[in-house]
Amino acid sequence: MQIDLSGKVALITGAARSQGRSHAVTLARAGADIIAVDINDSVEGVRYPAATPADLAETGRLVKEAGSRVVTRQVDVRDRAALRDAVDEGVAELGGLDVVVANAGILNEIAPSWQLGVDQWQTMLDVNLTGVWHTTSVAVPHLVDRGRGGSMILISSTAGLRGIPNVAHYNAAKHGVVGLARTLANELALHRIRVNTIHPTNVRTIMIDNDVTPAVYRPDLQSPTFDDAQEVLTKINMWDVPWIESVDVSNAVLFLASEMARYITGIALPVDLGMSQKYSGA
Repeated sequence: MQIDLSGKVALITGAARSQGRSHAVTLARAGADIIAVDINDSVEGVRYPAATPADLAETGRLVKEAGSRVVTRQVDVRDRAALRDAVDEGVAELGGLDVVVANAGILNEIAPSWQLGVDQWQTMLDVNLTGVWHTTSVAVPHLVDRGRGGSMILISSTAGLRGIPNVAHYNAAKHGVVGLARTLANELALHRIRVNTIHPTNVRTIMIDNDVTPAVYRPDLQSPTFDDAQEVLTKINMWDVPWIESVDVSNAVLFLASEMARYITGIALPVDLGMSQKYSGA
């Protein structure tokens, strides 16, 4: 059965590249118009390359190429007022809002929890948790005004289902996203607005395929490369596969955004090669 999102409008944060771009293009190919936002700038403490205005423009081009309308805005999800303005402008231009994909996120310092700096901790929570709350809080009034239900999809992680060493702040934020989603699912049930989380295992994007992040998987090496990390990444999962691609997460987003998931709300959906349930005993 082909999913048809014609006549729907989707808001996607962190849309300039990687998962966010994939979500935008996937929903556009199904017929949805897109409000695409991204900071397009560096975030303090994040050492891998930042997305650029050109990246967001390319997302916009690909959405149009898919036959859908698009509104792009450069905005930091930590800035609630600016995010609200961007969403309001997109809704005014495209005619409403039906789907929200809270995708924007970062990974900064990698260290045992007691060695994390206060700023590193706070920045992580500000982007990966408060930024998600900002996204939902400015979007909900539009979904309610639309009067025909809707779907909110919050991108968490397997780190929102289990504890992963050396990224306590990331784990805390991603667990918090689950609590937020479950609360929203209850609060918005009256309006038939569904709220769910998606929990990917490692996705091959710039967040892990860079010069810094492999240290979380190979702390035994001085300056590990992404190639050094692949064996460990494979062992994390049930299947003999080191990572998934952005489109694998986008396919889950598309399902949860569609009428095929019309009675699914309040769930945590792993897209994780079995990582969250893998038995690691002797």
